[in-house]
Amino acid sequence: MRKTEKRLTATDRIRLVLADEIVVGKIGPGVTLDEVSLAERFQVSRTPVREAIRQLEAIGFVEARPHRGAVVPHFTPAKLDEMFVVMADLEALCARNAAANIPPSMRQELMDAHLACKAAAAEGDIDHYYRTNIAFHEVIYAASCNGFLAEITLNVRNRVAPFRRAQFQSFNRLMKSVAEHETIMEHILAGEGNAAAEAMTQHLQVVRSSLGEIAPVLR
Repeated sequence: MRKTEKRLTATDRIRLVLADEIVVGKIGPGVTLDEVSLAERFQVSRTPVREAIRQLEAIGFVEARPHRGAVVPHFTPAKLDEMFVVMADLEALCARNAAANIPPSMRQELMDAHLACKAAAAEGDIDHYYRTNIAFHEVIYAASCNGFLAEITLNVRNRVAPFRRAQFQSFNRLMKSVAEHETIMEHILAGEGNAAAEAMTQHLQVVRSSLGEIAPVLR
């Protein structure tokens, strides 16, 4: 484990695995997440399982139903399209504002975040890349210099986070993502707001289409 990275808790590990399996359909719609069997599967007590399920419920990946417990909802391609349209619009606005407002002190921070993504992609480590990818996008949110926009964008990002993580399983997605990031970064640093927004929109469109490669039901 890298010294600068926080160790995943049992709750984190369970949440990530369950979210991945829900995205690709290994755990299908209508399936009940049973705490006892999951605790046995992950070899933990029911406490981290219960917390992982609670966190999944908070982002809409689990629905609490009377007498059935935690049930996996049905994600249709149309619903996912709607979610990514909103996500793309918000992130594009962040990129446009960042191109106009990025403080001098954050320019190097953005470049460093991109280099961290590039290094993680070269390793082929999906978990590491996912974390550096989050950091890259969050620098752009902050660089927009609009706290409310950053807050709303982060909230929506958290709702689609499992889908964004799953797309890295598609062929050569890590290196392609790095190239897309580089284009976005260059436009932001050049102060090209419209180009930065367009590049971000295209980036999120690719993310959405990549999901169809690893989960055909979401095409």
